[in-house]
This record gives sequence, C-alpha cells and structure tokens, in this order.
Amino acid sequence: MKDFKTIFFFLRLPIAISLLGHGLVRLPKLETFSSWMVTSMEKSAIPDFLVAPFGYFLPIAEAVLGLSLLIGFQPRYTLFASLFLMSLLIFGSSSIENWSAVESQLLHSFYLFGLVWFWQKYKPESNL
Repeated sequence: MKDFKTIFFFLRLPIAISLLGHGLVRLPKLETFSSWMVTSMEKSAIPDFLVAPFGYFLPIAEAVLGLSLLIGFQPRYTLFASLFLMSLLIFGSSSIENWSAVESQLLHSFYLFGLVWFWQKYKPESNL
C-alpha cells in the first residue's frame, strides 16, 4: 500500500493520544489515583493488595503505550500490549459492574483490533 506509514500514523493517532493523555494526567498524582482505584474497587472480589500496585502501574503503562503508538515503536507488540491492558481494565470494571467504563474500554479494544488488522493486512514487507 502506498503511503502506509502516513495512513497508519493517522489511524493510530487518536488511540495513542487517548492512552498517552490518560497516563500523563495521572502520573503527577499517582498516589491519589491508586488510592481512588482501591476505593472504587472495594465492591470487587479483587484484593486490595493487587489493586493498589495496579493503580501505580496503570498510568505508567498507559503513558508508555500511548507514546509508543504515537512514535510507531514496535507497533505490533505495542498494539497487543494495549489490548492486554484493555482486557485487564475490562475485567476490573466488570468486577464492580461499571458497565459504562466497560463500554469505553471495549470501544478502545475494538479500535486497537482494527489497527492490528490494518497492520497485518497492509504493512510493507520491510516492516516485519
């Protein structure tokens, strides 16, 4: 496909900015965010000793994955890592019956899947 790099950049730009934005706004307030996450997951069967560290990990993961997508670093692995992260978020949101969050996370997942599909179908052979 002619102009694959340009097209793929603009296709991944919205999700990259979404992930990067989620991470960057939370990084300065990691402790507060982690505490909020523990409080919001109180109804869940997931134990606090797993939720608290995930609350610290999540913003970093979002920022790193968003930046990686933005600059095009290892797109295939970044897309699969992003899908895995969305799966973890969907599991957590489902455990507290936060269906509006699940809906948003599924939308992100579907978008990421579309990028994986586009990458697999149209990537130039030199980008293996």
